[in-house]
Amino acid sequence: MVSLDALVRFCPPPVSPPPAVDWTQAERALGAALPADYKQLVETYGAGIFDDAIWLLVPDSAYDDCDLHAQTTERDEILAGLWEFEDKPAGLLEAGARVLPWAFEEGTGAFLYWLARPGQHPDEWTVLYNEGRGPLWEHHETGCLAFLLAVLTGTAETEYFGYLYEVLKPTEHRFATADQTLGTTGQ
Repeated sequence: MVSLDALVRFCPPPVSPPPAVDWTQAERALGAALPADYKQLVETYGAGIFDDAIWLLVPDSAYDDCDLHAQTTERDEILAGLWEFEDKPAGLLEAGARVLPWAFEEGTGAFLYWLARPGQHPDEWTVLYNEGRGPLWEHHETGCLAFLLAVLTGTAETEYFGYLYEVLKPTEHRFATADQTLGTTGQ
């Protein structure tokens, strides 16, 4: 597993720690345990956006757009409707396999999901990117922390996120909390 320290050095977290998460309650509400690297991300950064591009979803966020539970419910409904007329990605053809969102891309409708397979430990879940406004899914054989770091460093083998370096061209990387970006009023 990629070390959180590498991401922290590359993209400093907020000075003030984010609100604590009751992981037992969060996992009970989802009906699934969550990967350790994701828990580290949430405990270090909280709800917010990396490089004005990738929003991290957090259990019980004050903002529905950043709330892991709200987005899981919404994405489940949207995908169920979508799969009535579109094919599921190959990884979801296995009985009991499911996707759970953990992040989304600003302004595109694209989501980053975990591919959760039956009998698989959450730390072994891999990443699926869905372009959101189309049928394309991109599978990455890595966890969420490693994928996020690869995207931010420009080393991810992906058809997406190229604009981070072609258009935005960040000279330093930043994380902005949901409160900083969306205001402190919540929902």
